[in-house]
Amino acid sequence: MIGLAERPRTRHVSRRAEAAPIAFLRRLDWVLLAAAFALIGYGLWVISGITRFDVPGDESYYVVRQGIAAGIGIACLVAAAVLPIDLARRHWQLVYGVTLALMIVVFVAAETIRGSKRWIDLGFIQFQPSELGKVVFVLAIAGFLVERVGRVTRWRTVFSAIGLGTPPILLVFLQPDLGTALVYGAALFAVLLFVGVRWRQLITLLAIGVIAIASVLWLLPGAGIQVLKPYQAARLTLDPGADPSGITYNLNQSITAVGSGGLTGRGVVEASQTRLDYLPEHATDFAFASLAEQRGFVGSAILLLLYLLVVWRGLRVVTVAGDLYGAVVAGGLVFAFLFQIFVNVGMTMGVAPVTGIPLPFVTVGGSSMVANLVLIGVLQGIHARGELAGRQPL
Repeated sequence: MIGLAERPRTRHVSRRAEAAPIAFLRRLDWVLLAAAFALIGYGLWVISGITRFDVPGDESYYVVRQGIAAGIGIACLVAAAVLPIDLARRHWQLVYGVTLALMIVVFVAAETIRGSKRWIDLGFIQFQPSELGKVVFVLAIAGFLVERVGRVTRWRTVFSAIGLGTPPILLVFLQPDLGTALVYGAALFAVLLFVGVRWRQLITLLAIGVIAIASVLWLLPGAGIQVLKPYQAARLTLDPGADPSGITYNLNQSITAVGSGGLTGRGVVEASQTRLDYLPEHATDFAFASLAEQRGFVGSAILLLLYLLVVWRGLRVVTVAGDLYGAVVAGGLVFAFLFQIFVNVGMTMGVAPVTGIPLPFVTVGGSSMVANLVLIGVLQGIHARGELAGRQPL
């Protein structure tokens, strides 16, 4: 009798276990997921054009490598979506430790490439820990602040969060990687914004930041104290008309490439700035300029519209998040993603400083691809659990 009585209950539990994954899949943001996959495909198509003549005898060299990175990134996306984000909130100290470890490992294991220690050679891919660190950094700082949600408007809490964020930012800066350090700074500001810090406090922090930047670029050098390396300072204060054959050469060639693309572009073969290597770093820092030259305004607009779709759906995740931590993490990640796009596209046209920030899903680089797909996975996990929380009693 006991066995007969328990059998229907066991069957009911089994059905619920089977239904849980289906319910989770239904509550994913499929528009966001489609936009991410469209960016992967579009990015691979762009890379096939701008790198076609880079490796003689192997036109698909970079496309294959980027495709492998995309495959790894998709697997990481699934893992990031499935893992409960609440684990990061409850163990934010451990997450912060992982962030610091990612920054420190490059000084121990990375080779120096063009004066920087950023990449660890894993054989099949060069891993840049600071790229993945962008996501982990937001998870850690958000956990710290949400734990103190009742005190986030106190200056002590704000400065504690800034103090917590400063070591990873400095470690990235010392690699040296000024562009990625700026992304970390933007993410920190966004987390403070979304957790509920007052506007007057944020404006005060922005004013302090402006004063700090002015001091680093002009006031301290005027006093004989050099904080930045000469090439870094030259990049941030770049004037396209100064030294066209020297420090401003890349920027001038980038502006020329963007302007020459016209409405529909010059095509892969006729895009001389890219094909003949007049535009250095056309597959990395200046990938958008090469896209504009080859595919014109139309091709560039398609990419920007896909970015806009991701940002829109990402901000929607903020509104449906099941708790404050999910909303703050989503807001910080989306803001950092948007910041990268704005600075990278702006620098190719001379309206933003040249900082080496990669263009998401387009710049040749496996670490950037994987990190951006992890970002999408985290957003998906927040969205799915937020939808479930919204339909079930808490």
